[in-house]
Amino acid sequence: MRLKPLKWLAIAPLFALMAACGATDSSSVDKTVNLGVTDGAEHYWTVFRNEAKAEGITVKFTNFTDYNQPNPALKQKQLDVNEFQHIQYLANYNVKSHDDLAFIGSTAVYPLPLYSTKYKSVKDIPQGGQVVIPNDAVNEARALLVLQSAGLIKLKNGGTTASTPADIVPGSAKVKVTPVDAAQTTANLHNVAGAVINNNFATSAKVPTSKIIFQVSPKGSASLPYVNGFVVRADDKDNPTYKKLVKIYHSKKVEKAVKSDLGQTGVLENIPAKKLQSETKKIEKQIRAGQ
Repeated sequence: MRLKPLKWLAIAPLFALMAACGATDSSSVDKTVNLGVTDGAEHYWTVFRNEAKAEGITVKFTNFTDYNQPNPALKQKQLDVNEFQHIQYLANYNVKSHDDLAFIGSTAVYPLPLYSTKYKSVKDIPQGGQVVIPNDAVNEARALLVLQSAGLIKLKNGGTTASTPADIVPGSAKVKVTPVDAAQTTANLHNVAGAVINNNFATSAKVPTSKIIFQVSPKGSASLPYVNGFVVRADDKDNPTYKKLVKIYHSKKVEKAVKSDLGQTGVLENIPAKKLQSETKKIEKQIRAGQ
């Protein structure tokens, strides 16, 4: 992964967050948890924080501007927990960074849609039209599979979760695929034929779902690698305070707020931690085998 300089957009001052790191001891009187997210402006996090407070947990948020930042910050103990990634992304990070971060609970799985402000359907996109996709290794591969399902490209051997633009079969593409930083996919949307955009960035930029011209269903076992969730350092995977955050996320009030903010396209998932951890290890093994 290509890590970028940290661009903190803190909801609480960084030094205050770091000072609270002692709260990883679940026996602490003041159970404070430093949580890293990439969509901190969404209202459902306010609902989540209030529900956690009612359970005796103070949640302090740090919002990040791109996906490259939250895992290193967690590893460096600037965070206690983060919530922004799916299983495939974490597995790739752990292998590339020689780390062992682990899931403690799931949140939801979302499709990775193809949006367009110029065309109403995939068939309307002209030959040679430009489509931008996220450039991080995991979402890039997933986006390519989406474009293949849409009939816009063909990938060698049908494509995999490790495919890159180099795997596009020569002469098979109807569109020109351009990888950009995931946070920039929305900024490019109005200038290109289409853009594959992650749910949180589309929501933050208020891109209407009416602009979705193609998406793969998030339901089914094939979507398990793309289930999002809460992640901690391996030593903290049994921390009862952190595990309680998962239960709070799936409370009626928080789930209702999540659906209101992020729309109805996603599927809320409450998968046991052991299954998430097992799936992560399985994918890590596959990634290492392909290196």
